[in-house]
Amino acid sequence: MLNKCENDVMSAVYCLCDGTDGCLISPFDILNVVPQRRRYTAERVENALLSLKNSGYLDLISSERKGEKMYVVSLKASGLAFKSEAIQKRKDFFNRILTAFVGALATFIFGLILKAIFKT
Repeated sequence: MLNKCENDVMSAVYCLCDGTDGCLISPFDILNVVPQRRRYTAERVENALLSLKNSGYLDLISSERKGEKMYVVSLKASGLAFKSEAIQKRKDFFNRILTAFVGALATFIFGLILKAIFKT
């Protein structure tokens, strides 16, 4: 399970790779894509990328181009399935909420029926 920072960075990397299995990106490219309200730094992005590498989402190679740090990112199978997993998690969450609502409604109706039966 990814934390918020890792989730945001993985989403940004997935977006920057744009449907391919690899890309060349800089930390500032990632910082431009992640939500600004969380105030990420280049160091936090690098730590999240290393964590994603250790979790098996991507392969990461650091390099420099004209004095700027660059990352060669290759998405692994779990990295390529990141968006579909996020959609599935959202569907599962809403299914749980719907199941809880239906259960509460059924309990309420059953309680009303029992109340009507034993009232007379």
